[in-house]
Amino acid sequence: MEIVLVEKDKDSILIQIKEADMTLISPLVKELLDDELIAEVKYTAGHPDLEIPTLYVKVKSGKPQTALKRAAKALSNEFKEAREKLEKDLK
Repeated sequence: MEIVLVEKDKDSILIQIKEADMTLISPLVKELLDDELIAEVKYTAGHPDLEIPTLYVKVKSGKPQTALKRAAKALSNEFKEAREKLEKDLK
């Protein structure tokens, strides 16, 4: 997966997500939507052979790239906890 910055303003960011996997994108979008500092989130997949999927994030306050990092960190922690629980339970 490759992320390319397309456009950035003081309160929004648009990125392309090359070779996006919905297994990652869906939880990321959900995490962003659950963040009360986020004003708007749009994920556009488009035609798989013609367009590169994009993710648009607009924040109420703060920096949009910080909101993306916060969401990614929260997901990372959730998956880490799940992995640790599985490892413990399957011993």
